[in-house]
Amino acid sequence: MDSPFPFDLRADHARLAGDIRSTQQRMAEIRAAAESDDGLIGVTVGGAGELLELRLDPRIYRRTDAAALARDITATVHRAVELAEEEGLAIVASLLPPDATPASTDLRFDPLLHELDRRSAR
Repeated sequence: MDSPFPFDLRADHARLAGDIRSTQQRMAEIRAAAESDDGLIGVTVGGAGELLELRLDPRIYRRTDAAALARDITATVHRAVELAEEEGLAIVASLLPPDATPASTDLRFDPLLHELDRRSAR
């Protein structure tokens, strides 16, 4: 029996689901690390920007400025998150418009929505 649709919905769904699972796995494996300018703070974040590890060199306690320490930790985490976003964007680049940037893209949903739009336009 001929399908009334210009493409096979089941096969297309299976392909899309496989692509999404593969992308999710690759995103979950992202690990991005950054160090503070002085090398006393190190952080590692995952693909969603979650803090996985915080390393503080014992020499950090020689400073008594807690506010400066907090700013340095925050800046180092932000650097690592930016690296994770860049890596994530590289993973999903084929599923996004060419002008997509980490700032303009929700890496959890935009690739899926863009791919669904692309496939439904066929």
